[in-house]
Amino acid sequence: MLTIPNALTFLRFLGIPIFIYLALGKEADGWAILVLAIGGATDYFDGKLARALNQESKFGEIADPTIDRLYIAATLVVLYMREAIPLWLIAILVARDLFMAGVALLLQLKGYQPLKVTYLGKAATFNLLYAFPFLLLALSHTWYGTAAFIFGWAFAIWGVTLYVGTAVGYFRTAIKTITVRPHIIEGQ
Repeated sequence: MLTIPNALTFLRFLGIPIFIYLALGKEADGWAILVLAIGGATDYFDGKLARALNQESKFGEIADPTIDRLYIAATLVVLYMREAIPLWLIAILVARDLFMAGVALLLQLKGYQPLKVTYLGKAATFNLLYAFPFLLLALSHTWYGTAAFIFGWAFAIWGVTLYVGTAVGYFRTAIKTITVRPHIIEGQ
């Protein structure tokens, strides 16, 4: 449980309330962006280090995607309250997460383990976590705010596309798990 990857995951979790305070309470966007950037970096490095150091854990498998979802939810609320993103973007991401929660529940009810996060799933989250700081920076009425708007929406569109696409892939994997495995077990 006490590993470097799990420490990074926990550090990322602590960044959530700090980000909310900086972005909404202080409107200290530079510091809030730094917290998001650190969160994105730790999301990448915790998995890399876990595999490289052979420190993968059940805690990491559950906490990492859960904290990713919390980060995304908190950031979406902040960006919406600051009028940086439209409601339809939030609706797509929330609908996808609710769908995936249903898939996870179905697997659990059938007695199967949760699905492992795929490379594309990590890429989707990575893109979204990189889009958010740019979209927050885009609130600045400067030349770099304009550039951040372009980069932010490029990452956001790509992230949303991957986010929805991976939900389809996870669903297909869940259906195969439920329908194929019983036949293998019965045949043995």
